[in-house]
Amino acid sequence: MSVSDSDVVRHSGGCHCGRVQFEVWAPAILKVIKCNCTICTMKQNHHFIVPESRFRLIEGAENLTTYTFNTHKAKHMFCKTCGIQSFYRPRSNPDGYGVMPHCLVPGTVDKTEYESFDGREWESSMAKHPSISERSKLPE
Repeated sequence: MSVSDSDVVRHSGGCHCGRVQFEVWAPAILKVIKCNCTICTMKQNHHFIVPESRFRLIEGAENLTTYTFNTHKAKHMFCKTCGIQSFYRPRSNPDGYGVMPHCLVPGTVDKTEYESFDGREWESSMAKHPSISERSKLPE
C-alpha cells in the first residue's frame, strides 16, 4: 500500500489520562490490522502502520514504559499512569509505528477498514502478506 503525502491527514491522539500525546499523518480511510497473536488478542491491539517520519510524539516520553517478549523485536509502549497503549513499534515494521485507531481524537477518520492477520503463524503470514512490511516505507 503506497500512500502519497497528498493522501494523508493529520490525526491527533493519546492515552486515556492525557499524559501521552501524539500526532500521526495517515489517510482518512484507515487500513487497520486485526491480529490474532497472543498479545494482540489479549489487548485487542487493532492498529494501522505508518512510517516513523509520519509519527510525532508531542509529549509523554518520560511517561512511557516498554514491554517486549519472545523475539523482543516489537516494542509495546504504554502509559505508566493509565496503562493505555496508543502506539507501538511492530515486529513487522520496526522502522515505523503501529497506531491504535481507537486512541485518535474523533473527527479526522472517514472510515476504518479491517483486515485479519494470523499472528499465531507470524512467519508464514508475513510471507503471504509481504505488503505489511512496506507500510512503514514512504513512497518514492
